[in-house]
Amino acid sequence: MELNSIPYIASWSSSSSCFYYSYSRCACRGTRDGKLVTKASAAGRKRAADSVCSQLSEQGTEDSISGPRSSWRIRRRDLASAILLPFLIPRVNISIAAEIYDASIIRSGVRSVLTKGKAAGVLRLVFHDAGTFEIGDGSGGMNGSIIYEVDRPENIGLNRSIKILRKAKEGIDNVQKVSWADLIAVAGAEAVALCGGPEIPVRLGRVDSSADPSGKLPEETLDAASLKTLFSKKGFSAQELVVLSGAHTIGGKGFGSPVVFDNTYFKVLLDNRPPQTSSTGNGMAAMVGLRTDWALTEDDECLRWIRIYAEDQARFFDDFRDTYIKLVDSGASWRTA
Repeated sequence: MELNSIPYIASWSSSSSCFYYSYSRCACRGTRDGKLVTKASAAGRKRAADSVCSQLSEQGTEDSISGPRSSWRIRRRDLASAILLPFLIPRVNISIAAEIYDASIIRSGVRSVLTKGKAAGVLRLVFHDAGTFEIGDGSGGMNGSIIYEVDRPENIGLNRSIKILRKAKEGIDNVQKVSWADLIAVAGAEAVALCGGPEIPVRLGRVDSSADPSGKLPEETLDAASLKTLFSKKGFSAQELVVLSGAHTIGGKGFGSPVVFDNTYFKVLLDNRPPQTSSTGNGMAAMVGLRTDWALTEDDECLRWIRIYAEDQARFFDDFRDTYIKLVDSGASWRTA
């Protein structure tokens, strides 16, 4: 096997044994750069080995000219070469290489089971797993614990999304092991992109945990002040509260198309105060969104960001991408080599 064909991914973070998954071009460049580093390293060692061999060959030629008396010197240098060369050949730690994720396998596994109609449920799964984080005691966060918490009232309906991702996980695990935390984080990013939203790079290497404490997620009856207080305990500002709420633009909450990720959520909130209702198809009216969605319009700081995102979808996409990354990294424990 050629040295450059060894499956070693050189895009590891310098601060941990984790790397980044992204289906944007920047990740591809990172991979190519990693290969260049590997090739350069191998080439350097190869040049060193060639130099040693060349010197031994030249010296052997000189000795052969000097006559039979130097033949023992040639044999001695041959022996030295045999001993020295193994240390000049690049060595690969197979145990480390085996632990490295191929991000494309995770992404492909998710795409094989995900549809636009299932995207909102998968994205909700991300919020309910990561949303338990609190700065004060460092509890909760993106740790895959949601699979043990589906029976809680706030998580009703999430078992369907878990079943969807379990199918993907079974296929992925046949090739390489993936934690639930990583799988859910990647699936949420894929759900956003599938519905036309921004592409989101996701750092990999999270470790799963057992069930988190209950009562950490925001209740649907909270007002804006209570929402801001709750999110601040999780390390999120009022702006980040608003931009994450924009995820309700997909799903069956009445904010535009249920399968299109855009800034319609903010336009509806801005243009239709107080809370609006929509027909359910059986003659009954249903509230658009949640009470917490409309509560944001009653707070001046939140309302300012609603106006900004209603006018500028590109700004919403950029801020959502950054805040999503922060959300799925909050409280996570990371694999170590």
